[in-house]
Amino acid sequence: MTTTTLAVLVPLLPFLGAAAALLLGRTAPGFARPLAVLPTFTAAVIAVVVAVRQGGGRAIDASTQLTPTGSVPIDLALHLDGFAVLTAVLVGLVATCVQIYSTAYLRDDTRYTSYSALVSLFTSAMLLVVYSGDLMVLLVGWEIMGICSYFLVGHYWETPEARAASLKAFLVTKLGDVPFLIGLFALAADTGTFRITGILAAVTNGGLDHPTLIALLLLAGVAGKSAQFPLHTWLPDAMAGPTPVSALIHAATMVAAGIYFVARLLPVFAASGAALVVLAVMAAVTMIGSGLAALAQDDIKRVLAYSTIGQLGYMAGALAVGDRGAAVFHLISHGAFKAVLFLAAGVVIHAAGTNSLAAMSRMSGLTKRIPDAYWTMTVALLALAAIPPFAGFFSKEAVLVAAEHTALGDRDIAPAAAGWTVLVAGLLAAVLTAAYAVRLWLLTFHGRGTEAPDHGRQPAAMTSVLWVLAVPTMAFGLTAGVISDWFDGHSLAPTLTTAVLSTGVGLVGGLVTYGAWRHTTALAARPPVGAVAAHPDAEPALVELEAMTSHTAAYGTIADAPDPSDPGRLLLGPLHRHAVMGFHLDALYSTLFVRPVQAAARLVRFLDREVVDTYVRGSGSLARGLGTAVRRAQTGNVQTYLGALLAGTLVLAIAAVVFANVNAGA
Repeated sequence: MTTTTLAVLVPLLPFLGAAAALLLGRTAPGFARPLAVLPTFTAAVIAVVVAVRQGGGRAIDASTQLTPTGSVPIDLALHLDGFAVLTAVLVGLVATCVQIYSTAYLRDDTRYTSYSALVSLFTSAMLLVVYSGDLMVLLVGWEIMGICSYFLVGHYWETPEARAASLKAFLVTKLGDVPFLIGLFALAADTGTFRITGILAAVTNGGLDHPTLIALLLLAGVAGKSAQFPLHTWLPDAMAGPTPVSALIHAATMVAAGIYFVARLLPVFAASGAALVVLAVMAAVTMIGSGLAALAQDDIKRVLAYSTIGQLGYMAGALAVGDRGAAVFHLISHGAFKAVLFLAAGVVIHAAGTNSLAAMSRMSGLTKRIPDAYWTMTVALLALAAIPPFAGFFSKEAVLVAAEHTALGDRDIAPAAAGWTVLVAGLLAAVLTAAYAVRLWLLTFHGRGTEAPDHGRQPAAMTSVLWVLAVPTMAFGLTAGVISDWFDGHSLAPTLTTAVLSTGVGLVGGLVTYGAWRHTTALAARPPVGAVAAHPDAEPALVELEAMTSHTAAYGTIADAPDPSDPGRLLLGPLHRHAVMGFHLDALYSTLFVRPVQAAARLVRFLDREVVDTYVRGSGSLARGLGTAVRRAQTGNVQTYLGALLAGTLVLAIAAVVFANVNAGA
């Protein structure tokens, strides 16, 4: 088979698997798990073959006209460059691991068939985005992911948290998609094509008439999809979905799509220095704000969610300084270790019977109960904190080096202001990242108190994939010196200055957090554990669902716990109560947008019921009154009818005489 034929199969196979699962799920439920795993696994293998054949060389393009539009044509096109083929490998690998993990995690779930089909469709949509060479076809995958996330985040629809989270994710991302769609049409109007290669050629030749407007419109959609300030608020709440869904969304699909889109069209954004500065500021606020919020969260998955927002901020920062190689390098590296973190968190929640770090800090023995999750999560947290030689160190260094070069004027793609903004924010975020990573590790695995419940050995389907994903977490960064051909040929190696500086500040953040933890552990026995709902024989998904419910019941919120022994409280001080609530952005949006819209809706309802309906009811009442009067005259008595006829004739005769006399007198 040709490389293009194989590339077509990569998004097609998961789609066919999803369709087959939905068609056969009820009649032949035994096929649900094979149809979930095998097509996705095959697509991942083919993606590896495509990456090897592409080899980081010249991009492979193929297209056929999808439909004539009368103006700008829409093509079914493939564009396979180094970024695309490596990103597709990441998507295939993570999606396969998620499907395998889910076979055990949701083993008794009655909705597993639809769940697995949606995961396959989700995977297919992201692969379509990755390989697509036409923006309209890319938009199809972009929107399908939004629909899939709505259903998957709301998988536990029985709980109000899941229902609210799925609706919020859908609405917030759609809020960004409206200007995004306008931006796509404006881009096509300026360049005369939806083909990515044609657009880049037009930009090179100066064919973009409104670069700043188009870039800002597109950035609105990117902010929504990739959870960047100010449209990031949906992602922490999306933790109400099953843990494998969280791993898929955070590591390889949806949130990565926005970053990947900007990387694909970076020359469009680079045509406007103002747009790059806006992107840099957006990335900086996202990095620092999410780091502070992560340090305050009590739900282990919400810590990881804010961590994802911050790491996406690093990727956006790399794009803001004009280095898409560093951005995609960190995207792939982050995808590996973030998948480990979420899937390991699912094992932890099942073993501990809670998602509360406060409750876990009062348990002992978790490291013995779940050694696979302990060791792989430790490795992934080291990668997250950018400790060498793990993957996160090399990819984060690539971002900081790119920012340093722009700030010092060694590269002129972006303004120096963007470089300084990303560099300073990136170093501050490195301190916060190490701090919340150490906090999570200490509270989860080094608690003191009663023994953690013994659930027996965790299913092999859940633990084996952790080690599979731990391999790129440990080793992918070491390939930085040999895979530069896949990343525009730019060097991804760290420099001594930024390596020492970022690692140093990260170690400071980790050590300070450790010292705070040692200081606060004396208070650990004071408040009750709470928020624990352990059922050793229950499936992990059920334990997670009950853990979320009990957390809200015990503490009043999913985000916080009144725990004086939390080192995050000591480190943040008065800022903690604001950080735990995401700096009240939800409340702000509710005041500025939700309440005015609801008030307008109430006004429209009042006008509809009390004004419009009044006229409708009045016309109906008039018709009924006339009908009643006429009905009373219909007595059925012939004499009455004859009398009325004579009286009417007499009245008309008198009127005629009077009228004639009046005219004669005139």
